[in-house]
This record gives sequence, C-alpha cells and structure tokens, in this order.
Amino acid sequence: MQKPALLPDYDLVLANGRVIDERNGLDEVTDIAILDGMVAAVGPNLAATASNVRDVAGALVVPGLIDIHTHVYHKATSLGVDPDFVARRSAVTTLVDAGSAGAGNYDGLRDFVMRASPYRILAYLNISFPGIFGFDKGLFIGEATLSEMLPIDRCVAKIEANRDRIVGVKVRIGGPATGDLGLGALELALEAAEAVGLPLMAHIGGPPPSYADVVSMLRPGDILTHCYRPSPNSALDTSGRLLPEILAARARGVLFDIGHGMGAFSFESAEAAIAAGFLPDLISSDVHVISIEGPAFDLLHTMSKLLNCGVPLPQVIAMATNRPALAMQRPELGHLGVGAPADITILRETARSFTFRDVRDLSRIGTRLLSPVAVYLAGREMELARRPFEEHRGFGNGCCGDETSMPVCS
Repeated sequence: MQKPALLPDYDLVLANGRVIDERNGLDEVTDIAILDGMVAAVGPNLAATASNVRDVAGALVVPGLIDIHTHVYHKATSLGVDPDFVARRSAVTTLVDAGSAGAGNYDGLRDFVMRASPYRILAYLNISFPGIFGFDKGLFIGEATLSEMLPIDRCVAKIEANRDRIVGVKVRIGGPATGDLGLGALELALEAAEAVGLPLMAHIGGPPPSYADVVSMLRPGDILTHCYRPSPNSALDTSGRLLPEILAARARGVLFDIGHGMGAFSFESAEAAIAAGFLPDLISSDVHVISIEGPAFDLLHTMSKLLNCGVPLPQVIAMATNRPALAMQRPELGHLGVGAPADITILRETARSFTFRDVRDLSRIGTRLLSPVAVYLAGREMELARRPFEEHRGFGNGCCGDETSMPVCS
C-alpha cells in the first residue's frame, strides 16, 4: 500500500486577505503560505497545514512596499532620517537611498546604515563625489555645480565594487543643485550610468534647465523623479497641457516617479496630468529631514494621496512594489510568487474624510486612507510605529471643514 504524500507544514499562512500582486496577475481573496522566509504557496485553503494561521480577512495583502526615493544616510548627512523608524511607520520592507552618498562617502552608508538595519536598504550613488552635503532647513548648497566634483571614474569604480547594494546613478538637476553647470551635470551622470549598465535617476528642480530639456536626454529605463513638481518647471506648458517631450520620453521607456519631498508634489500638476491620462510609473516619498514632518510624511501617506487623486488601488500598489523592483533590476523583489522572499505588507483601506496638503500648502479633501496592519520581512513580523499625523481628521494647518479645501483631485 502506498503511503499518502505528506502535506507541507508551513511556518505561517496569511488567510483570506485580498492579495494584489501585479507581477503574477493576482487581485483576489486567497491565502499565502510562508516557509523558511520564502513564499511557499499561494492559493485557497492553505491554512489546514500551517503551524500558524493569521486571518487577514478584509485586509490588503501586497508585496513588501518599496520606497525607491528616500534619504536615510542618518546622522552622517544633514538630510538623512532614521531608516528603521521610517520603515516601521510606513510599512516598508525596502528603502532606496537616492543619492545621499557619492563615491567619497558611500562606504559609511554601507557599513553604518545599511548593515546596521534589519530592513533592506539599497542606493543610487550620486555622481557628485561628496553626495548631498548642503541640504537642511533653510540651507541649499548644490553638490553638482562644478564638473570637478563629478568624477566619472570614481563613481564607476565605487559602483563596480558594490553592485550588491547600488542600483543606479543619481543626479540632481536644476536651480542651485547644478548652478551654471546645468545640463553638463546630467551629461556626466549619463556617462557614468552608461559605463556601468545601470539606470540613472534624475531629479528635476527649478529652471534652468527646463523640464523638457532634462527629460529629452534620458534613456529607456532611466527615472525622472519629481514628475508632478509645481511650476515653474512643471510637466505642463503655459496652456496647462502636458509637455510633448514628456510623452515622447514615456514612449521610449523613460520612467516617471513621484518623489514627493518638500517641494515636488503639486495638486495642480497631478490633477492635470492624471486627467490627461499621464500617471506616474513609480510612487516614492523622497523622505528626508524636512519632508518627514509633512506634507509628504512617508511612502504610505503619498500612496493614499495618489489613491485619492483617482489612481486605481491596484495601480497604486504596483507603483510601490512590482514596478520599482523592476526599475531597479531586482526582479526577485516586488511580487508574491512562489520562491520570492516573504516580504509582505498588510494594509487596510479605510473610508474616512480628511485633508491632504501639497508642497504649496494647497489642500484637498480625501475619503480613503491606507493604514498598516502588519509587515513581514523574509517571513519575520516587523514592528509597526504610530502614524500621529493621520490620527486626526485634519492634516497640516487645515481641517476637513477648511473653506479652502477641495475634493481630491478635482
């Protein structure tokens, strides 16, 4: 007589949640089984063979959130924030530092921040040798104003020695970041990115140079961050229409990232772009020492903002999971397929009236809020932190009854 096959004994089953996983085409109520830190099975009725079952009925079960634009070189740069605190508060499993460090100081980011954190931290290496060294409240000293500060060979060498953590090159373009060097900084950054075969993330700031000139130079797979920044130098022309250079860039494969930050998300830009069918590819917070206090706060708050601007929930999730993973050329992340790391974020969508604010302190009333329920990193449950800025009905300086508030996104 043949012995019956042994049923798997999973470490944990997350049961009855709405699983949203763009990579694997899932948007349904089902179970996820975890074994040895990996996704072991996805499907119905998995709880019977699990050592531990968590019923997450009514919740959203999604790949671990990825914030592709953060500044977490904590205590070594003036703009850096504590990555562990940010991750706990925003239900994130992977944080990507966007150019806080250059070749001259990346080793400190790697040894004292990345290796000290339980969370996955990756980085875009700044083409500027010292990285972002002069950014704080009331202070902005550009790191890319002199070509002598942007040695391609040093950037390339540092990336080649650290490909396990570095996912691309970063450059900040526009206004005081580049000064008179302007597009010359972008040319040097592109040369470095081309040499290492990795994408470039380009920050677009105030003019000069223009948004159109910057985006026209980007290659397929490169990222334009701060895509919904306010005018001057927004995505819109003087008539309020999308710049044709933006549409041409998207057609050739350039990616567009929110990068909310303290100065780079405008309801007026977002509303016009979304109405024209131009949605972002990626959602990120650009969390740093200023924006962590609002109006960006963190990735999850920025996701709620885009959700209330009319971006469908499955796309909001994809823009913070699958799509950033692929943009970084890290296909093992951002999905819940069998064999993937069990990086899982569990959220709850709550119907609630509250006020969002943009970087110009304009407000919009929202009706939907994403809140964290649980986070698993390689199958291990992580601690969550309070979100005090979302514990009241009004945000920022306003409240839901503010006469100047408008529905998101009118």
